[in-house]
Amino acid sequence: MKLSYTCEKLITDFTDLGVEKSDILFIHSSFKSLGDVEGRAGTVVSALENVVGEKGLILMPSFNLLPSREERAYSWDVEKCPSTVGWLTEYFRQMNGTYRSDHYSHSVAARGKDAESFVADHLRSEGYRSPWDYSPWGKTYGTHSPMFRAYQRNGKILMLGVDYNTSTYIHLVEVIHWNKLLIENSRANYIGLNRPKLGEYWDSLGYLRQGRIGDSPSRLFHISTYVDTLLAEVERNPNLYIS
Repeated sequence: MKLSYTCEKLITDFTDLGVEKSDILFIHSSFKSLGDVEGRAGTVVSALENVVGEKGLILMPSFNLLPSREERAYSWDVEKCPSTVGWLTEYFRQMNGTYRSDHYSHSVAARGKDAESFVADHLRSEGYRSPWDYSPWGKTYGTHSPMFRAYQRNGKILMLGVDYNTSTYIHLVEVIHWNKLLIENSRANYIGLNRPKLGEYWDSLGYLRQGRIGDSPSRLFHISTYVDTLLAEVERNPNLYIS
């Protein structure tokens, strides 16, 4: 009979994958993919906190992805609105000591060093324009958004048992690309990108670590390298990756 994965085992797995002390870690996850974890979601978060340490920061999407913008805005309550992007993210959101950015659609939850201030300014309106910007909320991927801050501050993406369809940072690639197009043409269309195709290209470059966390096939890589590399590839071959 297979034993449950303990906190100690997950700590070893995260460390072997390349998670380090003081990391800023943005996590996409399938909790089910991890297998049988002793203590369930709380054990996963404890293991992550142990590996990144007191100076590390853990981020998870806590998006409110109801079908329409109006439904998202009407239902939004930063304290109560559930995350719609996985069971681990909803557990994480509700933990004491977790802070959440105030954005009706693309909210991010954080715990660790300076977590409260890291997600505090999502209502501000500086930076890149995106299709999800909706007053009175700020720029979804703007200068003060949590996802842009993690990109700027050498954060890492940890993908636990998920594929590139979950890779929300492709939106940042789209947003930066679109804002460049808008400089030349104020009526330029926003271009959605093919996530699996870009993910296949990214994997082929080898700029990532791959391994298992529990039963979960996982990836770890730097956000800035990922975004900048994919942006350069899209600019070289814009028609190859249109969704």
